[in-house]
Amino acid sequence: MFVEYLQHLIYGYYPYLAGTVFLVGSLMRFDHGQFTWKTGSSQMLSSKNMRLASNLFHIGILVIFFGHLFGMLTPHWVYAPFLSAGSKQILAILIGGIAGVLVLIGGGMLLHRRLTNPRVKASSSTMDTLILAILVFQAALGIVTVFFSLGHLDGEMMLTLASWAQSIVFFSGGAADYMAEVSWIYKLHVFLGLTIILLFPFSRLVHVWSIPLGYLGRNYQIVRRRG
Repeated sequence: MFVEYLQHLIYGYYPYLAGTVFLVGSLMRFDHGQFTWKTGSSQMLSSKNMRLASNLFHIGILVIFFGHLFGMLTPHWVYAPFLSAGSKQILAILIGGIAGVLVLIGGGMLLHRRLTNPRVKASSSTMDTLILAILVFQAALGIVTVFFSLGHLDGEMMLTLASWAQSIVFFSGGAADYMAEVSWIYKLHVFLGLTIILLFPFSRLVHVWSIPLGYLGRNYQIVRRRG
């Protein structure tokens, strides 16, 4: 009885708590603390291997984010005519595995730098270090799930997790029931992902809202040499 209650609490209600805090917290931080709406870059303090680590980390994160976004929330009938669940599973393993390794390497380098470089460590907040450590650990968990996924290449587990995510996002009800037979590694991976969403407004991750998309459509500026 307790296990069932805990399952519904974590995978039925916790997603909505995390989502609410994510949205309301981001809006409140933007409204009351725009001066903190930044990446908090420490490259000026120490640039050694910074570019390589940052590029690996951000490329991996973007691939994982959009892969999960479209992979989990796209209904099966959309891609079924040209891509079977098994083929999609293999594609997710290959792309997700590579992206996870990029995040693990790049994030690990950034975390090591943040913990061992005195100047960077002194300028880092507890949340800076915590959220980076969680992201690196989450990437490691994701890589571990790849080995579990190799045991069921029919894509059935992927469809189950996608059904859970779609039930949450589209308010279908009974979402937690989809997680009943899911392996513990996936449950832990999902729980940690929800926790990252919960912590998002209180961390430097909010800087993703400030991506300068306006530059893509901005008119060219003509610069003339004086005199």
